[in-house]
Amino acid sequence: MTAWINTVSRSHVERGVAGGFTQANHGKPHMLKRMARGDWIVFYSPRTEFPDGAPLQAFTAIGEVTDDEPYQEETSDDVHPWRRSVDFLDAREAPIRGLLDDLDFVEDKSRWGYRFRFGVFEISEHDLGVIRAAMTG
Repeated sequence: MTAWINTVSRSHVERGVAGGFTQANHGKPHMLKRMARGDWIVFYSPRTEFPDGAPLQAFTAIGEVTDDEPYQEETSDDVHPWRRSVDFLDAREAPIRGLLDDLDFVEDKSRWGYRFRFGVFEISEHDLGVIRAAMTG
């Protein structure tokens, strides 16, 4: 099992939760191909809307990947994003500021937002546990 963070606006996370899927890096497949059935994915939302929504800086959803491969969805005639199926937990938003000292992936507390610029990245089981407890505990 691998744990991931996917950086996505809250409004896009809400669409994914409603549809039981995730996308990454504007619909590209490369990071989704690295995921496997049983992996966990946490969604961090820097903003409420992309690209200019209000600042949020919170973990907004958490779930488990339930399929074996990415699939391509036709959302319009010229848009065909890649997705993974996700079973989402019943969870509440958790602001990141209260968790910064407990997260191993945050190496420099003064520049904690840097890692999220990469969109999707792997985290430790420890960090998954910290975030999951904040969202479901």
